[in-house]
Amino acid sequence: MAVCEISNGKITVAVDSRGAEMKSLRRIDTGEEYMWSGNPEYWGKVSPLLFPLVGTLKNNEYHFNGKPYRMGRHGFARDKEFRLVSQKADEIWFALEADEETKKHYPFDFRLEAGYRLEGMGVKALWAVENLSGENLYFSIGGHPAFRCPFGQGEERDSCYLGLEGKKTICCTRLDGNGLMSGKKVNYETEDGLLPIKEELFREDAMIMEDGQIHSVSLMTKDKKPYITVEFAMPVVAVWTPAGKKAPFICIEPWYGTSDAADFNGSLEERKWGKQLEPGKRFTADYLVKIE
Repeated sequence: MAVCEISNGKITVAVDSRGAEMKSLRRIDTGEEYMWSGNPEYWGKVSPLLFPLVGTLKNNEYHFNGKPYRMGRHGFARDKEFRLVSQKADEIWFALEADEETKKHYPFDFRLEAGYRLEGMGVKALWAVENLSGENLYFSIGGHPAFRCPFGQGEERDSCYLGLEGKKTICCTRLDGNGLMSGKKVNYETEDGLLPIKEELFREDAMIMEDGQIHSVSLMTKDKKPYITVEFAMPVVAVWTPAGKKAPFICIEPWYGTSDAADFNGSLEERKWGKQLEPGKRFTADYLVKIE
């Protein structure tokens, strides 16, 4: 396990080879840290990479080619040691390949690459999935970065805002008590595209926005000034903090995939928002985290 740093003179990013997880995003001129600390009192992760599963499987199990496989929430990549592939001053890449252990839970030959590239005051998280199997590869993939909230001195989290692209209404799918999609839809009316971050937003776990209804989410101070923005092309984004803990962070999570529905009885190929990759093909995606 090793933590590597890249820098462009404006920001510095630290990435742990375990899970290829971004642990720090720091502004050099002020020394300010933007990522959550990973304090296990609230949540011990910082920015895990979710693969080959996003969310929760019904009964923690899926079926492929008529055979059952078990896998925990959000897949196994976040707990795996990645190999460092390349490192430049402002860009770094890691890789994870299938092995005997992964095939007990996921019967595919794959190569997963995770990279980070600095772009001005932002960092682009980059993913590449290669299908090394002789059959179609089915997977979900997502980010789970957690950012400090509140950010300003003397602020409370409940005084901060989510910036939601100026949308007047956001429709969220809620989870049931088992982490599955309940089918319940809740509309949230914003204040000119801003939604106050209140504890009740997270009583039913993450706020999950589907159908590509939004492609940018900002965290904003009590003065309604953005300090971090996540931009993405994924069809699903979740906003989460652990319910009832008043944890000092908010996660903004771009996803290809989501939890199974409570009434889901399909196979791996039928999981909602998942990706399909033909043999020998390569899938790429990215999202951008910008300091405002």
